[in-house]
Amino acid sequence: MKKFLLTILLFLLLTPSSFASNKIFKSDLFNHNIRGVKSLLNSQIKYANKNNFEKFIATYDTNYQNGDGYDLDIYSKLVKELWGNYNNIKYSIKIKDITFEEDGTAKVSLIETSYADIPVTKKMSGVLKSEADSVYYLKKINGKWKVTSDKIIDEITSMLYGDAINLDIKLTAPHEVTPGYEYTASLEFDPPKDTFAIASIAKDKVEYPQKQAKEVFRKLPDDHILERLFIANSDNANEYVIASIGLTKADIKDMSIKLSLTGFGYQIIRVNVVDEVKKESPTEEKNVQKQ
Repeated sequence: MKKFLLTILLFLLLTPSSFASNKIFKSDLFNHNIRGVKSLLNSQIKYANKNNFEKFIATYDTNYQNGDGYDLDIYSKLVKELWGNYNNIKYSIKIKDITFEEDGTAKVSLIETSYADIPVTKKMSGVLKSEADSVYYLKKINGKWKVTSDKIIDEITSMLYGDAINLDIKLTAPHEVTPGYEYTASLEFDPPKDTFAIASIAKDKVEYPQKQAKEVFRKLPDDHILERLFIANSDNANEYVIASIGLTKADIKDMSIKLSLTGFGYQIIRVNVVDEVKKESPTEEKNVQKQ
């Protein structure tokens, strides 16, 4: 073995143009790992867009657990439920950064997006949009890269129908809060002309099975801003802030008034509940949506 290593070293000295030092091996290994990680993540997108559940789930480690505490079993159920209800969602990713740790694991920062047309009736259609700023953690298992964990930094999902599709909605909340912390969520949008708008803001923990947040609708104020004060849970669970919107128009004919629904929708953003807020002051709010 020692003679073999000496021969390799000699070979490196004799071929400076191609192998000036052993850095080339590190470079090749680095590039090989980069390609492997990208290939794994692109495979996920390919399988997701084809709703190939078995191959998609196979890209995850059996000991997978994400930042919300979901293991692979729960995550698999979520994927099945989602694709069972919406099988036409198109997914894409944009990789921002890939780093490798000394233990051989990889950390990937990326932007995930999804889109789907959602028909409701012949007269009203809807659109699903989602965007998340995420971090994936990967590890080589039996020579193949697998996702061992992931966490979501920012996330926004909207399901808008009818006239609500064209609204410029701004739903804001703190990026991170500490358990038991009091924070404000704000919803702002300009309803279409001659339209009566109602809205609500609710919040709930990120959990499975997900509970439906209690909605309390009210007329949108004259300044078109609705706010609610919340207290973050003390269960170390992240939270969703959920805005619900309804648009109606009045049709006056023969001294009678008929209200018709012209649009409605939901928008959801994430508030991560952490023991120590590092990135921003608890009093700062982050606008997570620009349509």
